[in-house]
Amino acid sequence: MAMHLPWLQPGDPFPDPSQAWDQQQPAPGLLAAGGALDIDSLQRAYARGIFPWFSEGQPILWWSTDPRMVLFTEEFRLHRSLRKTVARFASDPRNEIRFDGDFHAVIHACATSERPGQSGTWIVPAMVSAYEAFHRAGFAHSVETWIDGRLAGGLYCVVLGRAVFGESMFTRAPDASKIALAALVAWCRQAGVVAIDCQQNTRHLASLGAREIPRAEFVQHVATQSRLPPAPWRFEPVYWNALLPHTSQA
Repeated sequence: MAMHLPWLQPGDPFPDPSQAWDQQQPAPGLLAAGGALDIDSLQRAYARGIFPWFSEGQPILWWSTDPRMVLFTEEFRLHRSLRKTVARFASDPRNEIRFDGDFHAVIHACATSERPGQSGTWIVPAMVSAYEAFHRAGFAHSVETWIDGRLAGGLYCVVLGRAVFGESMFTRAPDASKIALAALVAWCRQAGVVAIDCQQNTRHLASLGAREIPRAEFVQHVATQSRLPPAPWRFEPVYWNALLPHTSQA
């Protein structure tokens, strides 16, 4: 049986996320194709729990997965070895967490990082250009782990109000991307951000405390949190106190 996939023209409204393909269809979570990757489209998409994800040679594909993988910031698991690593990093004056220090370098590093079991990347040139514009508009941000003056790892994310959407990470030194994620969680806790969207389930994310929730619950969460005033996007070393003393040493 042929399955209809809505084709969007630039500026068209997105279908309701509940209309995304279900688990019985070949691409569960696929909602629509086409449209544009401009700032307005990205902002409207994220505000409804929708994100773009496609490979080179494909049209723009829009997704809203069900269930949705989410890391509730109070459930972040900082395992004993990583806790020690983060504590050492935070206590060394040669190390630094920077927010938006070099977004361009971070997204390009994420686009070129090799990942086990994956060939190629979904962070194609069109996505890089779109998110760099989204960054300039104040919606896409980087969290960077700097060790002895060098960018060692990091991640980039989207922030709408108090809704945070994780996108991708990279590392050039052991645990550097995990340190960046820990810093993001620390910032979220002090800023009153309750959850970080992880989009899809992976064993790595689950090991850090992320879990799946129903799409309808996630969409409602985003609708509420994205309307709140944004917290200042900066990192101060004192923010580590929101994480290190209170996280279980599992």
